[in-house]
Amino acid sequence: MAYEKVLYSLDEGVARISMNDPATRNAGSAQMGEELVDAFNRAGFEARAVLFTGEGKAFNSGANLADAEAMMDDPMRDVGMLLDHYYGPIISKIKEMEQPVVTAVRGAAAGVGCGLAMAGDLIVCGEGGFFLQAFRHVGLVPDGGSSWLLTRAVGRVRAMEMMLLGERLYGRQALEWGLVNRVVPDDEVESAAMELAKALARGPRSLGMIKKIAWAAADTSLEQALVNERLGQRAACRTEDFVEGVTAFAAKRTPEFRGR
Repeated sequence: MAYEKVLYSLDEGVARISMNDPATRNAGSAQMGEELVDAFNRAGFEARAVLFTGEGKAFNSGANLADAEAMMDDPMRDVGMLLDHYYGPIISKIKEMEQPVVTAVRGAAAGVGCGLAMAGDLIVCGEGGFFLQAFRHVGLVPDGGSSWLLTRAVGRVRAMEMMLLGERLYGRQALEWGLVNRVVPDDEVESAAMELAKALARGPRSLGMIKKIAWAAADTSLEQALVNERLGQRAACRTEDFVEGVTAFAAKRTPEFRGR
């Protein structure tokens, strides 16, 4: 697929996927959604880690409401169709793919963009970056997985505050609340996120297994988590990277993992 609303590149095992519609601050559209689905599927085949970001001054400013204006005269209108076809599947893909995903947030991560940003396995945010549950301002409800992701990241009370009041949560406070992993100056967001992504790309195959059991643990019992860990450990110890890790440890050298 040829991309217009997305930029895609591969370097040192890291697929860089960037939303590319800076004129709308990367507002979500059908075209962008279709291209993102393709880009993440592609990364699932050829990358060892993913950096997900946006071009220009924003990560993603939410759904492009201009697309909804044509529906205003239809009492049976459904502005959530893009969620079914594109943005829901993208969130699910980020969670389910083996490759760790680092999201890099500059400027607004609003509306569905907030969900896309929070879906990352690691989240790097600029000091001026912010998360905004903008839905209440236009009479809608949270989407993009926000109700689930927010509640598990910051707790029900703080999640409720963000969703009901629709106030901006900037980088430093997002770090204090446990919503992001790193906060850096705005002009260092991309480089800091890429550094993390490349470190993940150099890691062992077991990183994908760690990701799988960590996501599962957010929505399961302790007993099932113990089972998941046991099965994951069996699979991990049968990889070439485990052999390399133990060999390197014994030789007191840095391991050279190959993702196998």
